[in-house]
Amino acid sequence: MAILKIARMGHPVLKRIADPVQDPTSPEIHRLINDMVDTLEDIGGAGLAAPQVHVPLRVVIFRVPAARLAAEEGGIPPGIPLTALINPEITPLSEEKAPGIEACLSVPGLAGMVPRYQHIRYKALAPDGSVIEREASGFHARVVQHECDHLDGILYPMRMTDMASLSFVEELRRFEQKDAED
Repeated sequence: MAILKIARMGHPVLKRIADPVQDPTSPEIHRLINDMVDTLEDIGGAGLAAPQVHVPLRVVIFRVPAARLAAEEGGIPPGIPLTALINPEITPLSEEKAPGIEACLSVPGLAGMVPRYQHIRYKALAPDGSVIEREASGFHARVVQHECDHLDGILYPMRMTDMASLSFVEELRRFEQKDAED
């Protein structure tokens, strides 16, 4: 297991379309996924795509904490455990999009408002070669779309419709805290 270096915006690996994985059960893919998990746990965040760790393959990992879903849905639904998707495909289930603040390990220190489909279906291979097919909405849908964008050379600023919302995370936190105190 290893903690991998994160590619930052501007690096060529983040600008290209990632290659499909030929054998999701291969030891190299399992090692990559394990290293991505170690990296995500070390650095924090909701997800990570292989291109973000300088590997141009169609692999993403993500998780959705129960607390994040509870805030959206009221009550305490179970979270989405750490999941690896290999060669994922996303289909929007409606044209409805919602704006939400996003940040990215490859765009450190910045965040911006990004419109995303509210309800999607995704299909991918699991590391054991089985098929994963799920519907997702809200934050779950947002994180899957964000991570899969990396596989197509897209970073969240490219999805923003109003660049005026692009901010330093530190400033967002400072002014959110000030607004909460007022």
